[in-house]
Amino acid sequence: MRRDFQEPARCRPDLVIGREELFTAARERLASGGSVLLHGPAGIGKSTVLRALAAENSFQAGTVLRCSATESESHLPFLALADLFGLVLDRIADRLPGAQRTALESALTGRGESTLQRDGLALRLAVLSALRALAEDGPVLVVADDFQWLDPASAELLGFAARRLGDTPVRMLCAVRTEAQEYDRYLRACPPDTLAVRLGPLTRAQVSALLDHRGYGGLPRSTVREIHRTSGGNPLFALELGRALAENPTPPRPGEPLPVPTSLRALVLSRLDLLSAEARRTLLVASAGARPTAALLHAAGRDHAEAECAQAAELGLLTTEPEAPAVRFAHPLISAALYAEAPAHERRAAHAALSTAASDPIERARHLALATTGTDPDVAASLAEAAALARDRGAPSVAASLGLLAARHTPADGTPAPDERRLQAAEDAITAGEVDLARDIAREVLTRATVPAERVRAWMVVIEAAGQALGDVDAVFPQALADAGDDPRLLALVHYQLAWRALVVEGDFAEAREEAAHAAELAARAGDRRTELMALSFQASTETLMGHPNAPVTVKRALQEPQDPHVACHHNGAAAARFRWLVMSDQLPEARTTISALLREVRRRGMVESEVHFLRALAETELLSGHCGRALDLARESLRLARDSGIGESASAMLASLAEASAGDVERAEALAREAAAHAEEDGDQMYLSRALAALGHAQLVAGDARGAVVSLRRVRELEAGLGITDPARGRWHGDLAEALVRIGEVGEAQEVVDTAREHALRLRRESVLAVLDRAEALVRAARGDTEGALAQLTSAQDRLAKLGYGLEEARAAYALARLRAGRPGPASYDEAARLFRRCRALPWLRQVEASAEAATAAAVQRPAPAPAGLHTALDSLASMERQVAGLVMEGATNREIAARLFISVKTVEATLTRVYRKLGIRSRVDIVRLAAGRHAK
Repeated sequence: MRRDFQEPARCRPDLVIGREELFTAARERLASGGSVLLHGPAGIGKSTVLRALAAENSFQAGTVLRCSATESESHLPFLALADLFGLVLDRIADRLPGAQRTALESALTGRGESTLQRDGLALRLAVLSALRALAEDGPVLVVADDFQWLDPASAELLGFAARRLGDTPVRMLCAVRTEAQEYDRYLRACPPDTLAVRLGPLTRAQVSALLDHRGYGGLPRSTVREIHRTSGGNPLFALELGRALAENPTPPRPGEPLPVPTSLRALVLSRLDLLSAEARRTLLVASAGARPTAALLHAAGRDHAEAECAQAAELGLLTTEPEAPAVRFAHPLISAALYAEAPAHERRAAHAALSTAASDPIERARHLALATTGTDPDVAASLAEAAALARDRGAPSVAASLGLLAARHTPADGTPAPDERRLQAAEDAITAGEVDLARDIAREVLTRATVPAERVRAWMVVIEAAGQALGDVDAVFPQALADAGDDPRLLALVHYQLAWRALVVEGDFAEAREEAAHAAELAARAGDRRTELMALSFQASTETLMGHPNAPVTVKRALQEPQDPHVACHHNGAAAARFRWLVMSDQLPEARTTISALLREVRRRGMVESEVHFLRALAETELLSGHCGRALDLARESLRLARDSGIGESASAMLASLAEASAGDVERAEALAREAAAHAEEDGDQMYLSRALAALGHAQLVAGDARGAVVSLRRVRELEAGLGITDPARGRWHGDLAEALVRIGEVGEAQEVVDTAREHALRLRRESVLAVLDRAEALVRAARGDTEGALAQLTSAQDRLAKLGYGLEEARAAYALARLRAGRPGPASYDEAARLFRRCRALPWLRQVEASAEAATAAAVQRPAPAPAGLHTALDSLASMERQVAGLVMEGATNREIAARLFISVKTVEATLTRVYRKLGIRSRVDIVRLAAGRHAK
């Protein structure tokens, strides 16, 4: 590959973006003494991963041998061998047999006439002996980049030695350029245990992270999406495109192709000169089309399209798919570079031909616009109609792009005006989740708009684009109110957003409710049914979260006819408000049906923000129902989409944390909850801060960190008291707090939490919350010695939770029952709890049950004498997970064995042991074993 691409100085070789899983697999293979072959196409990041792995493993190696071949030098025999052994030959020369030393010195220095034909055996044995001699001084790491350019002689010698090293501590770390899976022949030059790791394209989110890291951040998401599409996920291509954008003083407008830098054009178009002029024109038309086919090219006047495409395919510019009618470029970058290389008049001619050849009206309108210069009311009208059609088809991103083209071709005195079309494009961009583009359009309109309706509409886009960070646009609200004047329709829009501000920024549910009601009244007076319905829906949601008695009535008002199609499926619309009411009222089957239908509709309409929200809502419903595996899949999907679009990241991370704690990785659950809390605090979002901290407290409880859970959940209690939230079904954290308080011995406070929450749950008839509170109160009773009362209360709570359909909470009650019975004389069984957790796919909980069952079985077999009072006191101070880890250490288990038995990471075991040492006042695991020995000696 041409080495025209220099990495920015800020690049850290130890940072590998988007390759974490592959990096871990390669690291583990190297750590176990194996070798690794990285392979993939040019620019995919092999060298970056190789450098990072080499840097990490160099510290453990006694000797590191390196070579990096180039195409221009691949004809020079033994050059790679000289790179590898040139600097170390003096160290080992006296340990090589004479004939081998002579042959190797001759090959490395070039002073003799050594060849594989003449000294083949001596050279082969010399390389093998050299590696063995170096390994006597410590492990050897051979690092070879661009393995495909190794001279054949060096490759042959390395392969001979690699196949015969056996247990000699020599590892090879190589990178080779390959297409598809053609890497087998390079494995012959590596040891038999070599792991082949293929690097594939990056995702859009990973490309975005890479651009940010290399200093090309701050690009609109639509531009990042286009970079990802054009680069095909290739990191080198993406960085070059990002560099070109950074150096371009006039970035491309939406709908225009990206500027392709000269370096990439030369790389991908080097074979273009071999095409005939007519074939180049045919490929240009194909590059201008969205979905080019041979039939489309014929309709566009390319009479010999098949023959010209076949010629391009032979040169590797197109892919050949006999069964598929589409004309596909071998890489998206070829199409982009070909288009960028063509003169402007040729591009316009290609679009003009396609504007009559394309069958889709949206495509025809786009090509017509790109073939036209200047303003043209007919072209603008055609584009506006195409934008409306794209909107109806559920493609708001396409609608936004077409709307901007329509505005560009609209005369200044046209009707509708250019800015009106721009604002429609901005609203389409909001729907598509392209908030950066929407905000930029609105800001541009505000620089010149004088009509109050246009200004208020633009301010609304700016506020919507802020998402949860409404505090960042505080200065907008007075300006929007001033522009609205005394117009009730415009005032309704502003007061609706003020309702959101009161909730998110001020954390004042009462004020938010009043602003929403005022907005609904203003909208009704102005005859603006859409805004009236949105305001009523917000009012209903607020009242539901507050536990306000008017909530059911307001929900019914928001659902009255006439309805608005947009509001009907919007995540802040009436159906979403009704869903929230159903969930909090324990009507889970109907809630699932409602939210599933909403999710299907917003996907059809391309409403990205609503899709993120409804994926999260469906995950929550499945989690409450005890379908934890399904909930985890949905929560992860919501988080991926949220991060990709930049919408609802905090809320999605919060829900993903709850799902991970129930069905996935508890460490990840804690990390996600902390991330969500940090985002919420940064945004000044009190409402989601309390939700994030509740998720953190839950994850800490599942992990066995009761004290940490208490700290987090006490803060949730303070936040919700300040917010005016009284409905315990809103966050469902009260049972977790009470349970954590019991574990640390704060029994009185636990009972107080239960009593306060029960008062509100009884008033609002929250049956599932009452059952969970009974489960928590049973733990309080047990801690106070009322075991019989606790057993009866737990049994009742489990039965009620089962009837209500709360599978995970039912399983937790069964687990509490089993643990309580385990402390009494007679047999105890964890089978029921294990069965229920297994049915829920609640893996973290299942691991706890299995550990408890193993401990109970071991205790029954060993029947040790009572532990000394001092040891009892010390062990009682430990959290559940800490006791389990300490118990396994007492049995002599290693950290890796403990991690395997408890289904946690070795890192978690080490961190837990550190806390155990601190709490018990000891220094090492040996002291734990001594404690155990002292216990059994009594």
